[in-house]
Amino acid sequence: MNILDIKVMNGPNYWSAKRHKLIVMLLDLEELEEQPTNKIPGFLERMKALMPSMFSHRCSEGVPGGFFTRVEEGTWMGHVIEHIALELQTLAGMDTGFGRTREADRAGVYHVVFSYQEAKAGVYTARASVKIAEALISGEPYDLQQDIQNLREIREEERLGPSTGSIVDEAIKRKIPYIRLNRHSLVQLGYGCNQKRIQATIASTTSSIAVELACDKEETKNLLEASEIPVPRGRIVYDEVELQAAIDKIGYPIVTKPVNGNHGKGATTNINNWEDAVAGLLAAKKYGRAVICEKFIASLV
Repeated sequence: MNILDIKVMNGPNYWSAKRHKLIVMLLDLEELEEQPTNKIPGFLERMKALMPSMFSHRCSEGVPGGFFTRVEEGTWMGHVIEHIALELQTLAGMDTGFGRTREADRAGVYHVVFSYQEAKAGVYTARASVKIAEALISGEPYDLQQDIQNLREIREEERLGPSTGSIVDEAIKRKIPYIRLNRHSLVQLGYGCNQKRIQATIASTTSSIAVELACDKEETKNLLEASEIPVPRGRIVYDEVELQAAIDKIGYPIVTKPVNGNHGKGATTNINNWEDAVAGLLAAKKYGRAVICEKFIASLV
């Protein structure tokens, strides 16, 4: 099988006007298009052994064990992966519950759609579910607990804090749509002229949010990029290993500067070799452990 594309939905979409947070994976079954589950020896038994909790999936049968009945009678691998994705998230403490699998415009290619709580966890789940299905097909052992633990860690890293989460939960109860604008606590409530923004418990009725964002170079750049405003390519690094990885990706010349610095303190520009890059990293780390490494853009003047 081959994953052709993974999209993260975060609003009314083609698949559902009600369920906004969806992963849409475009999956090519390749030779498995000709092999429904009832033609794969031992597939159902291996699935029951690895994920027995999937007995609760009713599927179109409408009764507990309904999905296992579908697998026994024969269903396609895209449908199986949809259910694996839902169960994997549930086992990691993220109960979602909505899934669909539909044919695309090419033979053997399917849209596998399922809901998520945290986008990063949803993307991880999509890839892991395909690997789980491949292991069930081949009969190879699979460490399901490692995936569950990884998803739990992602959930804890990505989830909103208690204050912001409480506000968002109340907004959901009042049918107010929301969009998470960064990995932290910046959230948009509502759309268009009615929208408001909060960061933790601070509202956009004050200038406090703007001041805090302007003091964070990385968050400022991310917001500009999200608005299609050109910004230099780069990433945050903490040590020489991550610095080398960043340089390998963006290439020389580069700039290094502290994430929370100001007035040019700790910044080194037009770096063209490794020795200068390390020196720039050390200079920036005098002002904080997080350092921005980004492409140097030469002036036209």
